[in-house]
Amino acid sequence: MNVLQRYFTVSITQAVGLVLLAFLGLTAFMDLTSELKSVGRNGYEFIDALFYVVVMIPQHVYEVMPVAALIGTIYTMAQFASSSEFTIMRAAGMSTRTAGWMLFKTGILFVVITFIFGELIAPRTALLAERLHLTGRGTTVSSEFRSGLWTKDIIKSDGLTGTVQGTRFFNVRQVRPDSSLVDVKLYEFDNSYRLRTLTVAKSGTYQGNNVWRLEEVTENRFTNPALLKGEATLQNNFAQESGAIATQQYKTKDLVSEITPKILSVSGSDPERMSANELAVYTRHLQENRQGTERFKIAFWKKLIDPLAIFVLMALALPFAYLHTRSGGVSLKIFIGIMIGVSFLLVNTLFSHVGVLSTLPAYVIAVMPSLIFLALAIGALAWVERH
Repeated sequence: MNVLQRYFTVSITQAVGLVLLAFLGLTAFMDLTSELKSVGRNGYEFIDALFYVVVMIPQHVYEVMPVAALIGTIYTMAQFASSSEFTIMRAAGMSTRTAGWMLFKTGILFVVITFIFGELIAPRTALLAERLHLTGRGTTVSSEFRSGLWTKDIIKSDGLTGTVQGTRFFNVRQVRPDSSLVDVKLYEFDNSYRLRTLTVAKSGTYQGNNVWRLEEVTENRFTNPALLKGEATLQNNFAQESGAIATQQYKTKDLVSEITPKILSVSGSDPERMSANELAVYTRHLQENRQGTERFKIAFWKKLIDPLAIFVLMALALPFAYLHTRSGGVSLKIFIGIMIGVSFLLVNTLFSHVGVLSTLPAYVIAVMPSLIFLALAIGALAWVERH
């Protein structure tokens, strides 16, 4: 059985490797064509576009590995069926459970590779690729808003500890590759959501230990005399009088905040390109600031569950070993495998988007596509064994 296991593993690994190379070549070509329109702008050269394509390869390995494992396994199983090798294996006493166990042990290799690329390599290279991509657009920060990057944290009496005194909104026009900030605006509100301070700084650098050093700072403090005297009424509770604005300027000023360069870097990133650790840290930050976290929770669970879907997709490939040549050639079975892989990606993406609107737990949304296709695999195996 050890010889048979090695034969399964080598045959499937070779096929999966060829399919993976084909997919990576296709995605690299598509990345390059999309980057060519930025070549020649803002010092973005053709060599930069090629480097962008190269550093995006680990992310694509993570994305296409499940489908490559499915198609490569289907190809191997179809080859076994067409040459009657699988029939001989069954006649020698190999059961469906034994074949499935050998596929499972082979799949462990692909799952480990996917985890390594998804958690250790792709998040770092994807961040570098994003910076290159933004350079071609003439900016250094990714954001959905023209005004720059926005994020939020809590104001506490002792900096990072103590009682909550209000809420602070960060607005940064640019985040440079060295994590320094350009054109910083800080909007600070009290617990009743009244604007108390507006701080504008030309730049900011991170000093470590949750301390930002702001330079060329203008601080505007808003006070309501009625509130200070305890005479606030419904009419003047939210009043902001021009006479109650105090302005101060500083050459430098230190700011203690829960916001760190790591949080700023991930706040403008696609959750699908973040590692599970980054997603966990950022989700906790959003929860503490009472912001929506469902999208990031789903992305976190998908990071943990999607690599395991390789086992499910390889199980879907096993029934093809029971189909004889008269049931269709190898090319037809590969085409069916491609359709199954595309269907899995579509269903997975659909559940990710629908899950944001549903009340189901994030881990249920993440695992549901795999459970659906696992049921299909079990049904297909039961059918081929009966027939």
